[in-house]
Amino acid sequence: MSLAVVILALVTLQRLGELWLSSRNTRRLLAQGGHEAGAGHYPLIVAVHVLWLAALWWRAPGRAADGFWLTVFVLLQLARIWVVASLGPRWTTRIIILPQAPLVRRGPYRWVDHPNYLVVIGEIAALPLVFGLWQISLIFSALNAAVLTIRIREENRALRG
Repeated sequence: MSLAVVILALVTLQRLGELWLSSRNTRRLLAQGGHEAGAGHYPLIVAVHVLWLAALWWRAPGRAADGFWLTVFVLLQLARIWVVASLGPRWTTRIIILPQAPLVRRGPYRWVDHPNYLVVIGEIAALPLVFGLWQISLIFSALNAAVLTIRIREENRALRG
């Protein structure tokens, strides 16, 4: 099994695990009186991420891994863990507003409003570069920028109430 396949398998398993965690947290937040905002764009986010992984599975197997970009990607995973841990049970892949709950201001949220999106921007760009696939990095970075523009606008609107 090539290193590329191992990396892609780990990333795919990570994403599936995150979907499970998000679903669990979403159910709990909704049961506590939370409500979802901006649900209309969610399929676009899912589509970008699924197509990004599919493109990598199609083009990356058998390609060598660049050590620099792999290190960048691993560091981004550490940042992702920090973000998820900082939000704890409030982390989801959806916009769930829990009325009367204060904004999280620990971890990276002390300095940045949307650190998860900064991590995602880096991941979408860096993982294809691990395999020298700059075209995939460029195309999906542009698509991700488009959906994040919608997402951040919707999330900010929902957080303002």
